[in-house]
Amino acid sequence: MTVSSGCVDVRGAVKRFGGKEVIRSISLQVERGEIFGLLGPSGSGKTTLVKIIAGIDEATNGEIYLLGEKLPKLAMMNRIGYMAQSDALYAELSAKENLEFFGALFGLKGSKLKARMQYVMELVGLGGHLGRTVSAYSGGMKRRLSLAVALMHEPEVLILDEPTVGIDPLLRQSIWRELEALGRSGTTIIVTTHVMDEAEKCNRLGMIREGRLIALGTPADLKNQTGGGTIEEAFLRYGGGQE
Repeated sequence: MTVSSGCVDVRGAVKRFGGKEVIRSISLQVERGEIFGLLGPSGSGKTTLVKIIAGIDEATNGEIYLLGEKLPKLAMMNRIGYMAQSDALYAELSAKENLEFFGALFGLKGSKLKARMQYVMELVGLGGHLGRTVSAYSGGMKRRLSLAVALMHEPEVLILDEPTVGIDPLLRQSIWRELEALGRSGTTIIVTTHVMDEAEKCNRLGMIREGRLIALGTPADLKNQTGGGTIEEAFLRYGGGQE
């Protein structure tokens, strides 16, 4: 894969909440058009780090650059698609009304808005549920709708925090095929996960444990460097043992 560098540049990021340091001097770069995975257990700091990269939160120390611009910077929000772990949806509205609202925030209207709504809903397997009120959606359907919202404005950088939690395996495969296609078309994707088969699909991985970046490389390189046959074995060897 040929990509240009400098899409995301994290330099010595530290995040403290009170006296607790949850991100401990992390530095990494993500290339344009790359699917970059952040792999680690719950509480390792993945969500905090992607919030900082998305410009939603601010590092206590260090610098974050996105597409050459130093964050946080409000104007960059139009170039980022962000899907949080918790679904930020209006439950009393229909899926269509949610997509219209979020699409309008990004300047979509008319035929373009309609086309994007149809495309993203078909992508996440909800094409037949556009008019349904979100409060009637299952948890998995809400996750899928949240992904659709994040994709509405065709962002240059897509940041997904455990996007496939609660989604059935067949649809998960379909979503990953689309993410791979987006990466090939130039979209930069950062995805957090603790699912090992998803980690294998990433171009490169950053392994995080207790707020520290413990390893960085392609899935194949990380396995080779540790002599592990799987990503899980590699993670445990880099991390110093079992959870």
